[in-house]
Formats: sequence, C-alpha cells, structure tokens
Amino acid sequence: QVQLVESGGGLVQAGGSLRLSCVVSGRTFSDYAMGWFRQAPGKEREFVAAISWRGRSTSYADSIKGRFTVSRDNVKNTLYLQMNSLKPQDTAVYYCAANHNLAKATMAGQYDYWGQGTQVTVSS
Repeated sequence: QVQLVESGGGLVQAGGSLRLSCVVSGRTFSDYAMGWFRQAPGKEREFVAAISWRGRSTSYADSIKGRFTVSRDNVKNTLYLQMNSLKPQDTAVYYCAANHNLAKATMAGQYDYWGQGTQVTVSS
C-alpha cells in the first residue's frame, strides 16, 4: 500500500508563490510516476503536471505552463510543485497521485494512489 501526504497549501495573494510537497511512503518511491491534479468547487478534477520515475520527463497543463514546475527527490521520497505567478483561478484543492506504469499520465483514472489534498487559495 502506498500513502501520499500533501502539504504546503495556504492563502496567497495573486502574483505570489507557493511550493507544495507530497511525501510518499509504503513502497519504493522511484517505482512510481507521479502527478499533480487540482479540483475547484463545482468543477471536475483536472490534470496539472506529471513527472516520470527519475524526473527526466515532465508534462504540464496549458493553463499553468511556464508558471508551475514539478520535481521530485527520490532520496527524500518527495514530490514537489513550485507554483509562481499565482492567479485567482488557480484556487483549488491540489492532489498528488502515483501510478506504476505510465510516465506522464494526464488522466485521473490512470493513477492508482492519491493523497488527501491540500487547499490553495489565491486572493485577487
């Protein structure tokens, strides 16, 4: 069983930055490709970013490209999402997810394990 715990969310003004973390335990972290998703009230969960097992390959949603950066530290068993130039429309609960087979999966159904989420609120 794999456990994922996100942290780093909070309230920030538009234009500000936050760094989310996701600590993974229970299995070998480097065996899993990882992703970030977000869900705003009344909306479906949407893909944000993904990273391959060793971090050599990444993919991003168009809405955040150039502002967010996904990375991982396989020694610390931690996934990161650096979010810069935040906008009010980035407000959502952010989830990290793990999957065993697909390097840069962009669909929620392709992920096997999920964290509980961390709230990010961007004020205008």
